[in-house]
Amino acid sequence: MDVNGLAAVITGGGSGIGAEVARHCAKAGMRVALLDVNMNGANAVAEEIGGIAIECDVTSAESGEAAITAACAANGIGRLLVNCAGIGTPGRIVGRNGPLPLDAFNAVIQVNLVGSFNMMRLFAAELGEADSFEDGERGLIVSTASVAATEGQIGQAAYASSKGGIVSLNLVAAREFASRGIRVNTIAPGLIDTPMMAGLPDEARASLAEQPEFPKRLGYPAEYAQLVIHMCENVLINGAVFRLDGALRMAAR
Repeated sequence: MDVNGLAAVITGGGSGIGAEVARHCAKAGMRVALLDVNMNGANAVAEEIGGIAIECDVTSAESGEAAITAACAANGIGRLLVNCAGIGTPGRIVGRNGPLPLDAFNAVIQVNLVGSFNMMRLFAAELGEADSFEDGERGLIVSTASVAATEGQIGQAAYASSKGGIVSLNLVAAREFASRGIRVNTIAPGLIDTPMMAGLPDEARASLAEQPEFPKRLGYPAEYAQLVIHMCENVLINGAVFRLDGALRMAAR
């Protein structure tokens, strides 16, 4: 799929990986809609790349539908959706103060898993009505999992569960949407140098950078974004979960 001139929708586009994906999409000639609850960040990135910022709570059916409608009205039917909105609130299943509050577990599931599903279903419904390209392709959906989907650490019960759900959803969605010409892939990053990582002490960052086998460093958001663009261009990549982690395997803690 030649992305030049096509429309992209990026959730969580106001910061971190989502913002970098938006930059790469704009550089490739796409019309970009950044969806986020953080409108300060989304507006700043949109102004930087010449995109549009749309307020969206991915956990809400109504908010998601309104955002997709607004993005389509501004840029045309989206051909690429990248689900980057996510949270990672830690917590042991049973901690010093007792069992993890169910609301805390559910909040992570709602944003990461339900939010990704919500935007996927709304985006695919619109895209299924669009004209097709070569090979009958209409577009691509990329969701964000994590190495925690298979190697969740102590304290990551909610996060690992949400990301494992995204991995499990991937092939199901790819199979269902095949008849519509919509590809579905998932990227499972390891340790990426996001604003959350930037807030750690230097000693902690240095320790984390030693964990991947090679290269011995944190990943860059741009490396995630580069993989998204490659997925757009290579129509055979479908139903796949890509680890982006430098051969990292997470320890228990």
